[in-house]
Amino acid sequence: ENREDMLSSKSNRLTEALEEANRLFSGVSCAREAALDAQFLVLASNLGKEKANELHSEMTAFDSVAFAEDLLTFMGINRIEVEENDSDFENGYLPSNAWRKLGEEIEKYFRRAPSFHYMLGSFKSDPPVPRQRIERQKKAAGREEKWAMPAQLKKMEESHQEATEKEVERILGILQTHFRNDSDTPISFFDFVIDPHSFARTVENMFHVSFLIRDGLARSRLDDDGLPVIEPVKDSEGKEEGKEDERSAGARNQVAISLSYQEWQ
Repeated sequence: ENREDMLSSKSNRLTEALEEANRLFSGVSCAREAALDAQFLVLASNLGKEKANELHSEMTAFDSVAFAEDLLTFMGINRIEVEENDSDFENGYLPSNAWRKLGEEIEKYFRRAPSFHYMLGSFKSDPPVPRQRIERQKKAAGREEKWAMPAQLKKMEESHQEATEKEVERILGILQTHFRNDSDTPISFFDFVIDPHSFARTVENMFHVSFLIRDGLARSRLDDDGLPVIEPVKDSEGKEEGKEDERSAGARNQVAISLSYQEWQ
């Protein structure tokens, strides 16, 4: 209620309140009374902090006139003598050892001599030559750029694709030839694709055979023993007709086969 009065620098109300609290605390016997005393201490601390912040102290202000007078006194000017002979002081009179005395005193506070620096360099230099700004062409908004494939890479892709197609056709011809000799017995898938002398070649054969199944040129199924067999879905005479019939009937069936090096051996 008396906050403004207590914060006044000319009032001692805060000190009086603290003294009254100390007097009352000597008769405290209940927890509730001790809690009230603690609450009062918090309020009094906040008020004391605000009051201290409002104080204006000139202790940190630098008085250049007072500093100059103290400096002259230290360097050996006697104020009494100066007043008697003002002309010497006005003419800049100082004792012969005044600056030496000041230097010896200041030397204690420096571990080494201050280094010498040029503000703008030791030599006059010309301003840097402005670099010419290269303006880049802005991309048109909403315009899709078409990336051109290098000619060499494109040629390599086409040659790889052609080699794959030729290999698939060659394997299809082998499958049709074996099936034509004995059309009632499907060929074992592993006997057809495994190269007993090369694991890498075996994987390539399985890769190429997968194209035959994907395109509906061959089908794979399990025989009575649970082993995969492969057979063509058409022969050379009914090529396109058989292909369309198989695709419409949904006879294509692709599976993923795992074959490790140990299993190949």
